[in-house]
Amino acid sequence: MSVAKEMMGSSLIQRSSSDSSNKTTSFPFRQNQNRFLVNPVLLPSKQRSVHLRRAAKVPVVAAVSDNLFRAVPDQNDKSVQFKVRAAVTVRNKNKEDFKETLMKHLDAFTDNIGRNVVLELISTEEDPRTKAAKKSKGAVLKDWSKKAKVKAERVHYTAEFTVDSNFGLPGAITVTNKHQQEFFLESITVEGFACGPLYFPCNSWVQSNRDHPGKRIFFNNQPYLPSETPKGLMGLRQKELRDIRGNGMGVRKLSDRVYDFDIYNDLGNPDRGIDYARPVLGGKEIPYPRRCRTGRLPSETDIQAESRVEKPMPMYVPRDEQFEESKQNDFSAGRLRAVLHNLLPQLKASISAYNRDINSFSDIDDLYKEGLLLKLGLQDEAMKSLPLPKVVTKIQESSQGLLKYETPKVVSKDKFAWLRDDEFARQVLAGVNPVNIERMTVFPPVSKLDPEIYGPLESALKEEHIASQLNGMTVQQVLEENKLFMVDYHDLYLPFLDRINALDGRKSYATRTIFFLTPNGTLKPIAIELSLPHTAPCSRSKSVVTPPVDATSNWIWQLAKAHVCSNDAGVHQLVNHWLRTHACMEPFILAAHRQLSAMHPIFKLLDPHMRYTLEINALARQSLISADGVIESCFNPGRYCMEISAAAYRSHWRFDKEGLPADLIRRGIAVPDSTRPHGLKLLIEDYPYASDGLLIWNAIENWVRTYVNRYYPDSSLIRNDNELQCWYCESVHVGHADLSNEDWWPTLNTPDDLVSILTTIIWLASAQHAALNFGQYPYGGYVPNRPPLMRRLIPEENVPEYANFVADPQKYFLSALPSLLQATKFMAVVDTLSTHSPDEEYLGERQQPSTWSGDAEIIEAFYRFSVEIGQVEKEIEKRNGDRRLKNRCGAGVLPYELLAPSSEPGVTCRGVPNSVSI
Repeated sequence: MSVAKEMMGSSLIQRSSSDSSNKTTSFPFRQNQNRFLVNPVLLPSKQRSVHLRRAAKVPVVAAVSDNLFRAVPDQNDKSVQFKVRAAVTVRNKNKEDFKETLMKHLDAFTDNIGRNVVLELISTEEDPRTKAAKKSKGAVLKDWSKKAKVKAERVHYTAEFTVDSNFGLPGAITVTNKHQQEFFLESITVEGFACGPLYFPCNSWVQSNRDHPGKRIFFNNQPYLPSETPKGLMGLRQKELRDIRGNGMGVRKLSDRVYDFDIYNDLGNPDRGIDYARPVLGGKEIPYPRRCRTGRLPSETDIQAESRVEKPMPMYVPRDEQFEESKQNDFSAGRLRAVLHNLLPQLKASISAYNRDINSFSDIDDLYKEGLLLKLGLQDEAMKSLPLPKVVTKIQESSQGLLKYETPKVVSKDKFAWLRDDEFARQVLAGVNPVNIERMTVFPPVSKLDPEIYGPLESALKEEHIASQLNGMTVQQVLEENKLFMVDYHDLYLPFLDRINALDGRKSYATRTIFFLTPNGTLKPIAIELSLPHTAPCSRSKSVVTPPVDATSNWIWQLAKAHVCSNDAGVHQLVNHWLRTHACMEPFILAAHRQLSAMHPIFKLLDPHMRYTLEINALARQSLISADGVIESCFNPGRYCMEISAAAYRSHWRFDKEGLPADLIRRGIAVPDSTRPHGLKLLIEDYPYASDGLLIWNAIENWVRTYVNRYYPDSSLIRNDNELQCWYCESVHVGHADLSNEDWWPTLNTPDDLVSILTTIIWLASAQHAALNFGQYPYGGYVPNRPPLMRRLIPEENVPEYANFVADPQKYFLSALPSLLQATKFMAVVDTLSTHSPDEEYLGERQQPSTWSGDAEIIEAFYRFSVEIGQVEKEIEKRNGDRRLKNRCGAGVLPYELLAPSSEPGVTCRGVPNSVSI
């Protein structure tokens, strides 16, 4: 409690004493005031530096001096009135369009004639006569018109209140915006009460009373369980939640703050034709998580499909979930839209006329060295003004532009590493998709598909395929000694292969890859099984490719590995990345806003881990996972991409196995061992994702346990917390309604239950997403390393294509990869998706770090968590220099930094943001 004691230190005590000595300003206080006494300026510098070592912009909290307050005797009452003042911080927009500028000037004028911003203090105490909360009289925000031309990012205003000495403490402030346009309210600080300053972290858009009649409610930073809510705040707590939930009806306006659920019925656009129709995801036929409801009208040709909002028109998300201006301008909204809406069409226009194969590896190298000339024509000037990504380094003055890509990290150290088997295997443990490898317990592997539908499912793999690769051991021995591993995409892909391979320019197998764990701790690929649908009794639907022994088999082996990587790229994007972190988190976020008050301690804990997720998911529905969107265009399953994602949700996704330890045990990569750190023994000790991930998991779990135990010392408080129970119930039974009857859902009865659930959610939103997202360009930007789609199968000897393959195997290999247009389009998008924005907030950081909670004990615990995250980063750095760890250290080997917590802006292949924000 050392930090807490200092935070509640002598200066505040002295102020309280001096205030109480003045009889005209004294009034009764609640006995338990220690949680209110939080003053950020009293934090020791050593503790403050924990946050500032990586912090993005820290909001400025306005201060008001003590000499502004004076007692005012009330002539009609025995109570004494005194004045207090609020310092209000409003964040300006950096750029305004003409309409916004005009409205700003209008608001400055009308503010002087009564169309202003009015604040009202709400006491934590109930008026004994009216049984309603005590309220101050309304106070106008001063000097709005005078400060209308201030260009600073933050502008500070004041409002002065007169309150009675028996008012109590303000627990909420209402804000009425009588102006014409919205403004962003960052924080309010109230001084003049004997307890010291009171903080109201707002971080919200306040809409015009014209558009949204009624008063906005902001609570102070004091956390309250529902049963502990002061009487004066009970009604406001319930009203705020009712407003946020809405009534489930109507089309949502962009200015709304309504959180509700809906199914994925907006991915297709049947009004454009049958080719753009897509099945509804969510429901008994195709189970899927729920997304944020927009309420748009049905399409004209299909009443089950919601009408589309096509780019560049914005999709609805609740107003406070939209990207802040710095992110819009510097990164995602502006940048992603620039790529999707302007760069990609230009690519198509420039290249499609000669949308040729990649003829040589130098064609790919030229994208990094010389760039790609684009015929921009009349749109040249428009392109210059767009916030295009870093890959666009030059737009020439002529009618042509130069698109030049950064060299991806995977080829920056060793240009030919991607060709080698050791690098192919290393990326299974330390690449962009390190979450699919599993230990084999039986050989050959067994399918779980229905043989009556998919034909004989016996694997083509035999002991003779791998025996020579096992260092003299038998298959049974390597199974018993936990040295045989597999990446298995057979069951997920096989049901879709007929449809995928019928698409133009798409050819795919359902693959299984077998790996042997060598004595030096690295993996060695020893066999690849390639499966096609069983179409006839004599058809060759399965084949096995083994490591090469000559030139021909070498090229066949390279093609087989490319098909494995294509399968892997699809599962990574559609299942592990999109489904498990983006889509499956959205229901928990929606339910948190709908059921947990902003003053609920669990909402305060989760708040930074929900930032921007609804907005990036809406952008994805509009342009990435939609019909003919980037994902369908760039990945092998094409129009069946989201159906594969839904198939994985139905058959593989389990919330109770989404936490890192449970997932490692499920895949057989770890076994419980109470003598080991984290209670686990890794069967592949040099597994960078798992070993680094366990450090972060442990830090998150320690922080969450401390937090939960602070507010829930016994199980009865968990069971009797109606808001908490409603949040979890709605997350499961509404947000994941199609799987809600599964018996694997965790119960929420004890503090340990809550710690497990919250740790899993925070892990998925932060570290799991980071591990799967920020390596996309560093590893996938070199398309031969991880081709997102393949256009040719491996030719069999009895077909004419085989002669072409033998005559020029390199040309055949390159022709099987994506075309030049497909490759450049994919590279531009994954570059954007791999980029950290300047306003990123990383694990161990949060906005207003000393005032987001009014609980001094929790503030101190948060700083300890931040220190632990810093220690994790140092340990990861140490591991990356350990030459014994060959999967992360060695000649030409990339260090594993995807779980290193901090990062600079840009494509860095490292950094763990708090939330799924891109």
